Amino acid sequence: MTTHALRVTGMTCEHCARSIEKQLAAVPGVKHAEVSYAAGSASVETTAEVSAAALINAIKAGGYGAESAGGAGATASAANTSGLRVAIIGTGSGAFAAAIRAVEEGAVVTVIEAGEIGGTCVNVGCVPSKIMIRAAHIAHLQADNPFDGLKKQPPVVDRKALVAQQQARVEELRHAKYESILESNPGITLEQGFARFKNAHTLVVKKADGSEKELTVDRILIATGRSPAIPDTPGLGDTPYWTSTAALVAEALPQHLIVYGGSVVALELAQAFLRLGSRVTLIARSQLLSKEDPALGTELKTILEGEGMRILTDTEVQNVRFDGTLFQVNIGSETLDGDRLLVATGRKPNTDGLNLDGAGVKTDASGAVIIDGHMRTSVPHIYAAGDCTNQPQFVYVAAAAGTRAAINMTGGDAALDLSAMPAVVFTDPQVATVGLNEAQAAALGIETKSRTLGLDNVPRALANFDTRGFIKLVAEQGSGRLLGAQVLAAEGGEIIQTAVLAIRNRMTVEELAGQLFPYLTMVEGLKLCAQTFHKDVKQLSCCAG
Repeated sequence: MTTHALRVTGMTCEHCARSIEKQLAAVPGVKHAEVSYAAGSASVETTAEVSAAALINAIKAGGYGAESAGGAGATASAANTSGLRVAIIGTGSGAFAAAIRAVEEGAVVTVIEAGEIGGTCVNVGCVPSKIMIRAAHIAHLQADNPFDGLKKQPPVVDRKALVAQQQARVEELRHAKYESILESNPGITLEQGFARFKNAHTLVVKKADGSEKELTVDRILIATGRSPAIPDTPGLGDTPYWTSTAALVAEALPQHLIVYGGSVVALELAQAFLRLGSRVTLIARSQLLSKEDPALGTELKTILEGEGMRILTDTEVQNVRFDGTLFQVNIGSETLDGDRLLVATGRKPNTDGLNLDGAGVKTDASGAVIIDGHMRTSVPHIYAAGDCTNQPQFVYVAAAAGTRAAINMTGGDAALDLSAMPAVVFTDPQVATVGLNEAQAAALGIETKSRTLGLDNVPRALANFDTRGFIKLVAEQGSGRLLGAQVLAAEGGEIIQTAVLAIRNRMTVEELAGQLFPYLTMVEGLKLCAQTFHKDVKQLSCCAG
């Protein structure tokens, strides 16, 4: 008997899954077929002579898409991985990606969760923050837009109603993308409680009632995410400061919000509250987005200050007090008074209490689990994925890592290549990057050449009456191969993926400049910037190729 694991696309409901099961059952040699709409997968038991191609063709004949779940060699004897016991600590995107894939490969999976199902992104991260940011953007356009014939008027903001709508969507997505998978996938079992290692093969799960349960398994995936890191600032711990989690569900807008932090979370939420009507002062210990190309933080600072935000860079909070009504934030040169204080100075790995030492799992100085490109830890059968590791903290990286970890723990060989990884900060304009900036390339001993194009040279930006920002491309000296892109633009997150594909395919800036880009799109700015390596785009007509 052979088990085939397939990925299935094109399904829109449970009825589609049942229809595909009937199509598969009609293939000679198929003994059992189970299709999951929620997981987008099919598990088919057949006699040995049935090929994966025959099953894929049967699915495609019904108008759906299909492929082997693991590429070459994905079909395996059921004896190879059937019954492999896998435990996953956490239920975020990395954990669920791993659980779904491990089940497809024949494993029996237990996921362990101490809090809300779904992890950071859907509950307290990407989803609620982007909803809030979008609402703030609409409010901002009501008050300030570049068109002479559109009346500018202060928005009327009902923060309580915004939060209710936001959280309703969070609950909807949590159920659709996480809880429903647990309900529909019999290969995944949920254990609720706090997990810790007893030894390298055994986990102890402490439940809410104090009882404990031991799980002895073959493979373990650590996917516990991160939580806000709070600096050891005198007096801060005695005050009711906000983290991003509390700020996102606050039903009243502060009169004056003080934000401590200068990176992604701090900037996104500071601008959102500013646009919803709060006065905002932001305190950054260094420059804004200090790990990125300095031009990005410098230009973004100018834009945010133009909207009315006060920004204090290279400033350390000395101490904090709260008198029951106001926070007093001492920065040395002055004391700031505000009715709310948001602390967004970074995030720490959720690895305390796991007893990783007891299992022999190594961590770095911050507590992040150290993994290689195959998501392996220092213990061969223990893997890790997502924000709790030393990999970049992005939900899409976590999901990709989780899938590859599952492939590897079930006998496959899959690496995660982060050389063309996009990153986006959802301020307005957005900050989007991929690949190397000049300093990073220099550190690697690579000689570069670069060009920066102001958005006043991009026709769509001119048509939008919004020329804030720039596009910068970094290329290898000599070959002209594109190494990196840094974008500050209202649609930066949409622009950057084209640069990702160009870098992935090792294109030169000359090749990028020669591509066809639709006119009056922001992404055309990539082509124009690429052209500046060889010509003056100010001297070109519209659509000049």
